Amino acid sequence: MYACCNIKKFLKLLVIDAVVIGLSFLVFTIGKTVSGSSASSGGDKAVPLPVIMYHSVYDTSPTEYIITPSQLDSDLAWLSENGFTSVSAEELVQYVHGKGELPEKPVLITFDDGHYNNLSEALPIFEKYDMCFIVSVVGKYTDSLAAADPHNSSYSYLTWNDISELISSGRVEIGNHTYDMHSLSGARKGCSRMEGESEEQYRSALSDDTSLLQNDIRAACGYVPFVFAYPYGKISPESIPVLRDMGFMMTLTCYERMNYITRDPDCLFNIDRFNRSGLLSTNDFMSVMLNEQKNKAECT
Repeated sequence: MYACCNIKKFLKLLVIDAVVIGLSFLVFTIGKTVSGSSASSGGDKAVPLPVIMYHSVYDTSPTEYIITPSQLDSDLAWLSENGFTSVSAEELVQYVHGKGELPEKPVLITFDDGHYNNLSEALPIFEKYDMCFIVSVVGKYTDSLAAADPHNSSYSYLTWNDISELISSGRVEIGNHTYDMHSLSGARKGCSRMEGESEEQYRSALSDDTSLLQNDIRAACGYVPFVFAYPYGKISPESIPVLRDMGFMMTLTCYERMNYITRDPDCLFNIDRFNRSGLLSTNDFMSVMLNEQKNKAECT
């Protein structure tokens, strides 16, 4: 037996179905639009960034941490001829915060420890190739060693006046390499957390030391570093909140591997670097760096 058809009920169901279908279509359209917008805003590809770590540059027999001026000239010539553009830490910070673009093949060039020859030998070569670089200084070296015996390219460290001269060149950014934590001889290795040290004690020790150098550079040079280089690459995870709170926006390690820069500011913490050993030719070093060797290295 067939049930009788109720026209009003039937029409009511049709209206409900139409509303449901319409809402579904609207949700799908909005979702697709939002998804497309998100893909667009996050569509920037990660930019490969090789980072070179130099130390000392002067005419002598090259070592793992010393290169000659001719080797540096050869390196910068190679980078220039192969389409690389040196970028500053400031450019990277601007980029990760959504401002500006990076060149097609960026390279970041850094020097550790604050040797006087970074000014006397390296700067003229960077001027020749129109490139920029970062020099991360150790406060105690400038206060004690540089002041006691300044301006010998083979062993002196940068004085405060030298650091000011580097800054005024417009090519050099100054990084914080700690005031007095650049050592492996004591219980603390670099600026890492000591065994048995509480987190609170560690945070206080790192903050006190690093703040001392920040204040010295500000007072002597009118400059506030926002790049921090870990001495010997010794990293403790507890250091990141301390450095962030102090205003640092980039940290440099000694792990030898490629970096990939995105629009996320976090990608600038623990930037890895390839140590430029003077025992390699320019071609051999560049080949190692661009082939993304994964070996770990400790810097000085």
